[in-house]
Amino acid sequence: MQPITAFALAAPAALAMLAGACMTAGQREAQGHRATAGQCFRASEVHNFRALDRDTVLVFAGGGRVYELEISGTCPQIDWASSVGIRSTSGGSWVCSGLNAELLVPSPLGFDRCPVLGVRQLNPEDAHVARGR
Repeated sequence: MQPITAFALAAPAALAMLAGACMTAGQREAQGHRATAGQCFRASEVHNFRALDRDTVLVFAGGGRVYELEISGTCPQIDWASSVGIRSTSGGSWVCSGLNAELLVPSPLGFDRCPVLGVRQLNPEDAHVARGR
């Protein structure tokens, strides 16, 4: 019987750490957002929007989810826009909180960049009321 060496104990731990390091950025991002998935959405999931006022925009994502975005109020064209883009500024594709996303609103000179200050998923009752506004 051979004694167990420190190497024999450390090797499996090192392999597990190496496997974790080999995860793609997208896999790490998705894993990190599973716990907060209710408050997060992928920018590519948004299929519609509605400006409630100069500071508040609703975005409609897949699965009937509705999110209220608080924006900086620096987008005068938001009331007239027929489409907007949403872009995560955190380097990933998830939007989870304010200051990691911006709305891209068409304007006569290109696009206005409207920083998102806050994100909140609406419960079904609030979403229903918001749709009727």
